[in-house]
Amino acid sequence: MEITGRLTADASVHTTKGEKQVVNFSIAINDSYRPKNSDELKEITTYVNCSYWLSAKVAQWLKKGVLVQLYGRIGMDAYNNMEGKAIGSLTFHVNDMKVLAFPKPKQDNTDTAPLNTGQVTGSNPTKDDLPF
Repeated sequence: MEITGRLTADASVHTTKGEKQVVNFSIAINDSYRPKNSDELKEITTYVNCSYWLSAKVAQWLKKGVLVQLYGRIGMDAYNNMEGKAIGSLTFHVNDMKVLAFPKPKQDNTDTAPLNTGQVTGSNPTKDDLPF
């Protein structure tokens, strides 16, 4: 199964009692549809909890806003809480993933220093000094 969405928060790494590491994160999947007999476009967001057991190193790349394409399977957890009420949740168990896009960095308007565009000022570069 394949799903694509953006991380809702930075991924976290947890260690089990057996010293295995798991990377947990959640993604938001945006979708839209038109109800029958309506011209209004309805937008919905589905949040999916995910776990990745193969390598904890990927957590450094899984930051809030990253667009990922995930491959894996859905698993269900069911248990009785302290009050005896049955609780269930779904988790997407990731086997493989691709990072499709990183979020745009936030612009800091307080920095007034000009960006370095690679142009040389105050000197006359010769033909051999050019980077191309």
